[in-house]
Amino acid sequence: MSEKTVITCALTGLLTDPAVHRVPVTPEEMADHTQQAYNAGATIVHCHFRNQEKGMGHLPTWDLDTVGDILGAIKERVPEIIICMSTGVVGPDISGPAACLEKYKPEMAACNAGSLNYLKLRSNGSWAWPPMLFDNPVEKVKHFLDVMTANGVVPEFECFDSGIVRSVGLYKANGMFEGDPHISCVMGVASGMPAKPEWLPLLVKEMIDGTHYQVIAVGREEVWDLHRKCVELGGNVRTGLEDTFYLPNNEKARSNGELVEALANIVREVGHEIASPSEARKILGLRSA
Repeated sequence: MSEKTVITCALTGLLTDPAVHRVPVTPEEMADHTQQAYNAGATIVHCHFRNQEKGMGHLPTWDLDTVGDILGAIKERVPEIIICMSTGVVGPDISGPAACLEKYKPEMAACNAGSLNYLKLRSNGSWAWPPMLFDNPVEKVKHFLDVMTANGVVPEFECFDSGIVRSVGLYKANGMFEGDPHISCVMGVASGMPAKPEWLPLLVKEMIDGTHYQVIAVGREEVWDLHRKCVELGGNVRTGLEDTFYLPNNEKARSNGELVEALANIVREVGHEIASPSEARKILGLRSA
């Protein structure tokens, strides 16, 4: 079990409206929130990229210039930070994220490892959004992995259910990727794995030897006990305005820095130290900065 814990900050998310929640969108905002997260203990930032046109900041973009401006601003502000690029798209066309991976070659990138019916209900039983399939069939996963392998990008497998966790071992045995697996257990989505600490030891038992793992905990006050359990088991952790808007005391967070500070406090309470960027790179087997 590592005595060092790697903390990731998910800065923005896919569709959160900056007019409703104060998520960073512009290159300057993304760099500022990265600096806050880094100062609080994060060594990785998970980046979604947003449309920069006026009034369109709630929409994602794969525009190469926009992505480059955001990545450049982040790296200029915090040169040591590890970038984990989001890649998620619905449908078979991955040309947008693939072009970004090929041009900018981040150290890590998300690889959604299986499909999920993405569902949520309102209190009256109606759908919060039209039921949708987040489709990640094997051929799509392999396409992403081929692009990542060719460009020296380490995949971070995002797993929404227990069967998807197990699938990563099958991908490895099939030769679809190289090196040790990096798994993110996405817990708290209504139609996926619940944010329950007692689930985590069972999931870890299903991971193949050598796996690095972290929890992506989605929700409110219930996520913090899950983070604590993950650190106790020797895993890594992630927070940020993509995953939650609420601090452990159930007050609304004003920034990514506040969320990372709360998570760093939990890491220390468990008795672990927070990994520096160079230590995180060594732990996760990443290339040098």
